[in-house]
This record gives sequence, structure tokens and C-alpha cells, in this order.
Amino acid sequence: MEPFGDALPLKTPFRQEGGTRQTILMLLKTRAHMNAGDLARELNITEMGVRRHLSALERDGLIRPTLVRQSVGRPTLRYSLTEEAEHVFPKTYSSLALDLLEELEGDPDAEGLIARMFEGRKRKLLERHAGRMGGKDLAARVRELADIQNDGGYMVSMESGGDELILHEYNCPIAQVAARYEQACQCELALFRELLAADVERTECLAKGGMKCTYRIARMTRESD
Repeated sequence: MEPFGDALPLKTPFRQEGGTRQTILMLLKTRAHMNAGDLARELNITEMGVRRHLSALERDGLIRPTLVRQSVGRPTLRYSLTEEAEHVFPKTYSSLALDLLEELEGDPDAEGLIARMFEGRKRKLLERHAGRMGGKDLAARVRELADIQNDGGYMVSMESGGDELILHEYNCPIAQVAARYEQACQCELALFRELLAADVERTECLAKGGMKCTYRIARMTRESD
């Protein structure tokens, strides 16, 4: 198999000295806007050291500076978190989703509602992303799909081999939900088939104990039928 495309796993937000940078993010999370001097005092390190960490966090898209004018003295840069930084902090979305789905599962009046919910999610994702596929050949559509999935946290890589393209997902943000509700995996497979207009087969699944989710995409697309 040959590597295919340029899709890369999600970058890790912290490189070396991650502990200090995580502390800076936590301070900005709990105290909102702070300048380098404020952070230096909290961390008991020099402002120069703080600025080095701030530069790295800004480069990674986790913080943003804002120039604030003061009544006395020179303007100062105050830092705050970006939306991207919210992914650094723990979330319990899967637990919430499972709790809600279990409530529906136990309601005799909600028969069939869970399946319709997953189908509705697939329909919304199809409407959201279908425009990105227009005018592209199959290989370009697969690359576009990989970008979409990477943006969603699926850590995608691709291969090209013979008469098929192969897409691997090494992470599944909804794995806990998919392990309980097979509709999640069924709808994702249907979504891929519709977005790519191709025959897609899933041969390995994280939610079923696999090391990754693997999709094999036939080069003979529906467009040539």
C-alpha cells in the first residue's frame, strides 16, 4: 500500500514544557484576561519566560492577545483563550449523550426515535459538507472527507492500493455512544457513501474492539455506472 494524501493526525496542543503552558491555560480559563506580568507573578517565573510560553500558545492557536489601553501608563497586551483552547479542557459530552439516549430507550412512547435522531444527524452532516465535494474526482473527495474527519478529531490517514482507496480513523470522538448504539456507525458509513458517491466498506471498527476504523473505497464510483 502507498500513502495517499496529506491528511495528518490532530496536532497535540502541548510540546515540551507542557506543564507550564497548561497552567497558563488554566489561569486564563479561571481568571479571564491576564497580561504577562500577572502570569509571571502567579507562576513565579520571569516575564521573559512567560512571553516565550505565550508565543508558543498563540502559535498553536490556543490564546489571543488584545491591546488594552490604561488610564495611566502604556497600553498592555492581555491574553484570553480562543475557541480552539476549549478542546484542551475535559468534556463529558459522551456521558451526557448516553444519559439522554438511555432515557429515550426506556420510554415506550419514543419507539424508533433514537434511529430517527441518528438519521437526522447524518442528514445534517450531509447538507453541511456536500458542497465541498462538488466538481472533484474521487481521490479529491476522499482527501476532502479526511480533512472533514480530522477537523472532527478522528485522526485520519489514507492509503492508495490497486483498485481502492483506504481511509483509517485512529480516534472516534463518539466511541462510547457508538459502542452502545450501532446506529451511529451505520449512519457514518451511509454518510461516507453519499458524500463520496462511491462504494464504501468498513472492515474494522473501534467501537467493536478494533484498533481503528478502516474504510475501503472502490475506485469505480457510482458516477461511472
